[in-house]
Amino acid sequence: MAQPLAEFSQAKSYPLEIQERPFFDTAEVYGPYLNEEVVGEALAPVRDQVVIATKFGFTFGDDNRQQILNSRPEHIRRAVEGSLMRLRTGVIDLLYQHRVDPDVPIEDVAGTVKDLIAEGKVKHFGLSEAGAQTIRRAHAVQSVTALQSEYSLWWREPEGEILPTLEELGIGFVPFSPLGKGFLTGAIKEGATFGSDDFRSKVPRFAPAAIKANQALVDLLGQIAKDKGVTAAQIALAWLLARKPWIVPIPGTTKLNRLEENVGAASVELFEADLSRIAGALHEVKIQADRYLAALQARVGR
Repeated sequence: MAQPLAEFSQAKSYPLEIQERPFFDTAEVYGPYLNEEVVGEALAPVRDQVVIATKFGFTFGDDNRQQILNSRPEHIRRAVEGSLMRLRTGVIDLLYQHRVDPDVPIEDVAGTVKDLIAEGKVKHFGLSEAGAQTIRRAHAVQSVTALQSEYSLWWREPEGEILPTLEELGIGFVPFSPLGKGFLTGAIKEGATFGSDDFRSKVPRFAPAAIKANQALVDLLGQIAKDKGVTAAQIALAWLLARKPWIVPIPGTTKLNRLEENVGAASVELFEADLSRIAGALHEVKIQADRYLAALQARVGR
């Protein structure tokens, strides 16, 4: 997923600093492997002009479908060598642990990445969907540059403990699914169905009853967007950008017009009255249903 958003540096108090460099987010699990190959081939001619983030943390079954948590140090090294080859680069700008592995102490994970940084194979260390205490433990071994977790107008759990922890430690935040897996755009209406190969077909929040109940939030956002002459998606992204200067959302899309729409959100200015209106909408609408099935939910927040 390409976003014209960020370069990572330690130049300011927060390590995540907007520098107007294209930021591409991938992972070995996307495919698996295929997405890294596509990103590597596409970016090879402009490698010094972009920022590439990728992730480790899984081994795969024989059919490459089964995902098995694995953050053992020797596996991290194998994963990084594979990512470097597929991405056609000598260094990974930002390396995330994709999910916390309860069988491997986070200190061992952070220590391995610290060594990889010292060897020049990685520039920065990140975590994904980690809990606050895990973030602190990892950060004590190797500075964590960024946390990538879900955060949006319809998933605000990070506000409780995660955002204060990141602010205290000077860690940037990279929210994925900032548009609620498409729901906050207003394009998903009551009666919508999803193919069996669409992840949303397994997400409780996209069950018919939940879509109907949660439509009230999209309707309120749509009215705010209409009043400002922008789209609901742009309001959702602008809201995230207005939360903290060190938050860099990564909306994904397969369409050029949607990419242009997403980029346009950076120019949408939300005033105090707008933010108060959005806060009122969030208070008025209680979002229904879980964001993951229980098996997947067990892998986050560790």
